[in-house]
Amino acid sequence: MVIKATVTQKGAVLLGKYITCDAFDETKPLRVVTHAHADHMIGLKQSLKASEKILMTKATKDLIDVLKGPLFLMSGFPETLDYNKAIQHEEERITFFPADHILGAAQVLVEDAEGIRIVYTGDFRLEETPVLGADILVIEATYGSPMCKRTFKKDIKNLLISTVEKGLKQGAVYIFSYHGKLQEVMQILREAKVNAPFIAPERVLHISKICEKHGMHIGRLILSEENEAKELLESNSPCIAFYHMNAKNKIGQNSFCIYASGWEFNQPCREIANNQYIIALSDHSDFDELIEYVRYSKPTQVITDNYRVGHAETLAKEIQKRLRTPTTPLPK
Repeated sequence: MVIKATVTQKGAVLLGKYITCDAFDETKPLRVVTHAHADHMIGLKQSLKASEKILMTKATKDLIDVLKGPLFLMSGFPETLDYNKAIQHEEERITFFPADHILGAAQVLVEDAEGIRIVYTGDFRLEETPVLGADILVIEATYGSPMCKRTFKKDIKNLLISTVEKGLKQGAVYIFSYHGKLQEVMQILREAKVNAPFIAPERVLHISKICEKHGMHIGRLILSEENEAKELLESNSPCIAFYHMNAKNKIGQNSFCIYASGWEFNQPCREIANNQYIIALSDHSDFDELIEYVRYSKPTQVITDNYRVGHAETLAKEIQKRLRTPTTPLPK
């Protein structure tokens, strides 16, 4: 029996005869990067040396140029592919579709010579992600446990806005999250016309400029190293400083801090200390949304991604139980 999709021990999602997604695999000539998060760029340097082509969206390429440096991708053969535009490789057809995650994120559809549709979702939030019909479906499993349900009905965006406005009454507000989600927070606040200077360190600023180039509403940012930013923060004047989550223990100590995290399921907003809040803003589907994707995709076989952080084994059992669809968590 020909295996048409799998996930390797090194995290490579293999689709059809020719495609490896999100990690290096020496047996496949084409590499796909579904989006610019580190756990989906595994072995990219090796792929640049060994692969015939590296496929990604234009936005993902621009983000990698910031994250890895503009010379990084030039060591290989990157090729950008627009959503809904197919390319042919030998007898297989490859098409990208949008995934509501971070800027540039893509789902991958491979159609083989027999007409079998093999789909890899990558990371996604169901809200604005089209469900692709599949014969074989490889799905992310970040929140793949029934414990990972967001049952609260509050509008997270409005809660975020009101919490930021509360902090601005006291002075500077620090917001910590991950690349992509930080820019989503900026856009939410800009569209709500929250009136305060935005401050960011160099890398966050450059990523934000790429997001704006591709249509997000970010607006003016002040580099954190500039005197204007230093004066605002040192005087605790009303402003909003955006930092990667890795900086949370180094910056903004004893200030009003907001952490935007998807790993929150009981409360939309939780105060963890004085003026320290976690807001349940996620760029992944919760358990119910993962099940819903599978239900509407109607695959005959499902693989849950058991390499990246999540609940792939639990999700596989729940899909089998609820939808009666054969499902395997991979790698074992």
